[in-house]
Amino acid sequence: MGTVHARSLDPLPMQGPDLGVHADDVDMVEVEPESKQEVLENKDVVVQRVHIDGLGRTKEDILGYEIAEVFAAKNLIDVMKKSHEARQKLLRLGIFRQVEVVIDTSQGNEALPNGLDVTFEVTELRRMTGSYNTMVGNNEGSMVLGIKLPNFLGRAEKLTFQFSYGTKETSYGLSFFKPQPGNFDRNFSVNLYKVTGQFPWSSLRETDRGVSTEFSFPVWRSHHTLKWEGESGHSLKSSLSHSMVIDTRNSAILPRKGALLKINQELAGYTGGDVSFLKEDFELQLNRRLFWDSVLSASLWGGMLLPIGDKPTCIADRFYLGGPTSVRGFSMYSIGPQSEGDYLGGEAYWAGGVHLYTPLPFRPGRGGFGDLFRTHFFLNAGNLCNLNYGEGPRAHLQKLAECIRWSYGAGIVLRLGNIARLELNYCIPMGVQSGDRICDGVQFGAGIRFL
Repeated sequence: MGTVHARSLDPLPMQGPDLGVHADDVDMVEVEPESKQEVLENKDVVVQRVHIDGLGRTKEDILGYEIAEVFAAKNLIDVMKKSHEARQKLLRLGIFRQVEVVIDTSQGNEALPNGLDVTFEVTELRRMTGSYNTMVGNNEGSMVLGIKLPNFLGRAEKLTFQFSYGTKETSYGLSFFKPQPGNFDRNFSVNLYKVTGQFPWSSLRETDRGVSTEFSFPVWRSHHTLKWEGESGHSLKSSLSHSMVIDTRNSAILPRKGALLKINQELAGYTGGDVSFLKEDFELQLNRRLFWDSVLSASLWGGMLLPIGDKPTCIADRFYLGGPTSVRGFSMYSIGPQSEGDYLGGEAYWAGGVHLYTPLPFRPGRGGFGDLFRTHFFLNAGNLCNLNYGEGPRAHLQKLAECIRWSYGAGIVLRLGNIARLELNYCIPMGVQSGDRICDGVQFGAGIRFL
């Protein structure tokens, strides 16, 4: 058993009349006795001690950050609220299977008339857990087997081994994750991996082995990740990258309001390897709720890959466009430069879309299963090409504005929780160029990231 306490050097037994919480959630309140509860609701209280019962391998110091705010509560309702928030933080650490909260009046010689004791009764996860699940990517699926060692060193560290077998790639990975005490969003991780991928649109098969380190941290309303990656495959790459995300959407899969901004930069070659480039790309999405529970959404993607030196860029580092998750009505990644039927990707691209999501006609299954479906009307456009960097920015923009592919159509969207979504659309492709592969008519898409 572990105990975290303040204003007292020794823990006291949790006895005395129950004033509030005896359940999984502090929102459930039972009052006994009534007169005592009325006094504490109307007057200030003092949280004298906070106990954490049920600790085994978990170190007590990391938990003090998560429960510190409980001591700042001034009345019974505030104690309940802050205890609930602390419970959520403890669960977020990923080291406890269950957390219950008990609030009692303080007992003992040092107990104050308005003193309270708060106890968190925790159940730790096993030292080793296994998992089996399926994952959905952008028009691909995979089976994932995993072995996880949660709370590896006692301070919310996590060691994970994962094997994934999918329709387009097979991977092995070993990762170590370490959060900063008191700030779970600030964390550090190390990853070792081997990935064998098949890219049928390019007749390419590649096996990559690599190691990466990541440091993630929040800044105001944004979240940042700094990453170094060393990888060997068809090329030897060492790169530094930075990503920034600002996300105010109410849902990542089918949002009804809010905005998303993602900006990524990657610099390869300055820390070793035989490829050198600077890669920049961004994603912008705006969502606005309209009348009749409909949602208008607008998205814009773009990116540019600048080779450094005389060596051309690698096919695996270039951008690809087209398919049911980007410019609909075209086959997967079938827009842009190609050779003998193989699509080679491009060094610059843009894509935009306007979407209208509405409830199903006549609202079948309203309030239940029917709310997972939305009717979808869309207009997509984009272009992808290689650039001659000696021509200047104006020539680049002019080349991206030529031969624009676009499409429009309608369909049905199914939200799979907050994990992925499925789309079944009838598409009409326009602006088709020689070499493009189209999907004129019904097109199915599954994924987590859609234009």
